Amino acid sequence: MINLKFFPSRHLATYMVRLFVTRSLAVLIALVLILMTLDLLGESGKILAVPGNGDADLWRYVGLRLPLLFSRFLPFSVLLGALIAFVGLNQHSEVVAMKASGLSAHQILAPLVVASIGISIALFAFNETIVVKSARVVNAWSDNDYKPVPPDSGVLSNVWVLSGDDLIRAGLVVGGPPNLRVERLTIYDRAGGVLQRVYRAARATPGPGSAWTLQDVTIYDANMNVVRHVPRMMGMDGITTGQLTLAKVDPNQLDYSTLKRRAAELEAAGRPADEARAGLAHKITGPLSTLLMPLLAAVAAFGLARSGQVLLRACLGMALGFAYFVADNFSLAMGNAGAYSPLIAAWAPFLLFLLIGETVLVRTEE
Repeated sequence: MINLKFFPSRHLATYMVRLFVTRSLAVLIALVLILMTLDLLGESGKILAVPGNGDADLWRYVGLRLPLLFSRFLPFSVLLGALIAFVGLNQHSEVVAMKASGLSAHQILAPLVVASIGISIALFAFNETIVVKSARVVNAWSDNDYKPVPPDSGVLSNVWVLSGDDLIRAGLVVGGPPNLRVERLTIYDRAGGVLQRVYRAARATPGPGSAWTLQDVTIYDANMNVVRHVPRMMGMDGITTGQLTLAKVDPNQLDYSTLKRRAAELEAAGRPADEARAGLAHKITGPLSTLLMPLLAAVAAFGLARSGQVLLRACLGMALGFAYFVADNFSLAMGNAGAYSPLIAAWAPFLLFLLIGETVLVRTEE
């Protein structure tokens, strides 16, 4: 007799969700601890090499990096957690018992899919409130060689601007108009592609008119091979504050509403906004990828355990999950380069593997 209810048993649904969530959480914690340890081993020397940095700065780095690792590896942990749960259910013949009671493969998966939707919503909120801030701060800190950076939520790091033949690099861009300031500014003055002078300023602020006030400036003249020090001068004539704030739009460091506004500003300024638009769409499809993981891992749940193909099915489910992550990164890179439209770059891998997972499930079990 076929059970037509979406959730045939509240106790069974709770049991499967608990099994799925605990396995996924255990895998996530193990992965993050291992990766955080390896990351800290590689960066601790750079952090402690800065005068004044100590153990507290190491713990600060851990606190900033942990949210990024949790966000990045949560979908992968959900895949492995679903595989572990399904393999266990299969080996103990629990899936056979469920199907013997009239449940279809989709009914068995339904509680896990609903749990994955909840995980997706939680991951999206986590990314918007914590991850973007941690990414902004830790990137600015590492780009500044782990020296102290201003405690400003609008800090940008390692910003490049092309002005005619001249290249301008801003180590830190802090704040916004009219209180925007630049720290560790470098101007490469070129004529016909040939370097003439290099200006290095400790600080720069918008000055009167269209020029900027540069402070504590070191000038290297490539023609005369001499270095001069100037306490104060005017420079960067014609460079607007918008050119600096829009020169680097990293979707990983901006929340959804801010990124949407930056993308509109880029389009209004006539500048490429493909990366911003693709990142904006990926902020939805990234967390939503956890919805696919139980479906891709479901191939490990079905089939008789005594057939000896449980390990093969688990490997197939893992291969499908890995293929999705590869396709997703490739598609996003193509979208950033402008080869794909932003919507296709973000949504095509998700829809493709949703169809693949459904096809595999239907053809093998339904």
